[in-house]
Amino acid sequence: MRDALRRDVARTHLGLMLALTFSTGVIDAVGYLGLDRVFTGNMTGNVVILGMALTGVDDLPVLGPVLALVGFLLGAAIGGRTLRTFDAGWSNKTTLLFSFVAIALIASAIVATIESEPPHPLAFSITAALGAAMGLQAAVARHIAVKDITTVVVTSTITGLAADSFAGGEGLNFWKRRMGAILLIGAGACAGALLLNIHIAAGMLASALITIVVTIIGHVSKPRPGDLAGATGL
Repeated sequence: MRDALRRDVARTHLGLMLALTFSTGVIDAVGYLGLDRVFTGNMTGNVVILGMALTGVDDLPVLGPVLALVGFLLGAAIGGRTLRTFDAGWSNKTTLLFSFVAIALIASAIVATIESEPPHPLAFSITAALGAAMGLQAAVARHIAVKDITTVVVTSTITGLAADSFAGGEGLNFWKRRMGAILLIGAGACAGALLLNIHIAAGMLASALITIVVTIIGHVSKPRPGDLAGATGL
């Protein structure tokens, strides 16, 4: 099993990042529907919400999106700083950082179970923690560098799908992975909305489980030192 995963690491990483894309859809549904219209993975959505909220229209939230945005930036900064000196791909640091993502998701779920309908201070702490987890995930996914798969947003993926299609003049390069990312984040959002019928923590735990499985498979499939030495001629 381990050797099979290592034989085609690029395909393995693609599958893992697509799984995390689904997980992000789950978390964004939990945030938007369960935490007062806040995106914890899609920061573009939060920026748009904030822009509209500042006009005072429709009682849109301000503090929640701000906390999610700040948390996301902090998580992404930690991920980028930690992996800055490492080559693209999976390393022990990658495993460690994804483990922190899973821990943050589990901790958020535990906090959410304290009360079935968290008061604002509790909800805000969950929002910040989920934002930080998604920011860290995005930074690590960026370092793994699977083309077209960021795990947290699909706007650029949709653009690439259209621009590189036959209609855009560039053929259908990577259309399968792009379409997969789009469908999976939507499917994740659907799953997250359904899990809210059970409990607000259910989606967080589901995403944590996905992250744990991704972390284990990614760690098992990372190249051995001897493989790297052979590949570089050392």
